[in-house]
Amino acid sequence: MKLDAYLPMVEQKLEEFLPKEHCRYERLIEAMRYSLLDGGKRVRPILVLEFCRLCGGDVQAALPFACAVEMIHTYSLIHDDLPCMDNDDMRRGKPSNHKTFGEDTALLAGDGLLTLAFAVMLSPESIAAVGAGRATEAAFQLASAAGIHGMVGGQEIDLRSEGTAVSLETLQEMDEKKTGALILAATRMGCALAGADERQRRAAEHYARAIGLAFQIVDDILDVEGDAETLGKATGSDAENQKATYVSLLGLEPAKKRVKELTHAAVRALEPFGEEGISLADFAKDLALRRC
Repeated sequence: MKLDAYLPMVEQKLEEFLPKEHCRYERLIEAMRYSLLDGGKRVRPILVLEFCRLCGGDVQAALPFACAVEMIHTYSLIHDDLPCMDNDDMRRGKPSNHKTFGEDTALLAGDGLLTLAFAVMLSPESIAAVGAGRATEAAFQLASAAGIHGMVGGQEIDLRSEGTAVSLETLQEMDEKKTGALILAATRMGCALAGADERQRRAAEHYARAIGLAFQIVDDILDVEGDAETLGKATGSDAENQKATYVSLLGLEPAKKRVKELTHAAVRALEPFGEEGISLADFAKDLALRRC
């Protein structure tokens, strides 16, 4: 299946889960919609849906869980851009949430998306569609990836590392938690919702770990070589903030070589799926080149 076919499904479902409302807190809902519905690559929901399909699951039933991952990802971006965090004024080619709605509403918008994600996954309708056991496992995987031993912990390492000498080991741990954990959770959720066997789950995890790290290294490379107009955000901020990156620790060319190695590893991981895994193999290659 062409992975682009998932995009309209995800966009429609996200819209359904967060419709416009006329109420006393409609500005908050507007702020949530501003960041959630502004496009993006939808990498994580695509991974949930495709691994669910590959493992024999019901893609339609998995849609609420795929949308939940995107809600968590979006909440993290809103909070990440705040002045107390990375202090970024632009996101995806437009002003960050806090620059448009203020820091207070942006904080609440992130909180709103975080909690909405679990309401969507654990609704009676979602549980009935996939079964309580699979729904619980998927929600657990997402909660674990987003929490202190995942994304939140990675952000803390990132904040405490600015302006200090950071080892490659520390950098990799930070990125595995801050960026890779949610990508890994997406593949695990797809497998859980389909009732995948152990071989399929291992293959999915190897794939996710490879593309998760490759994704972050490419991000570091683009901060050096990319242009702000194409990326939709400022470049050069890593060096300006004295942040350790794979480029600063390895050098530009070795960092590019590592991306190629990880991409090859991701493609190899898909061998148990045979020809059905071709779309994900192409996805990994495009992701490394930021073409998706």
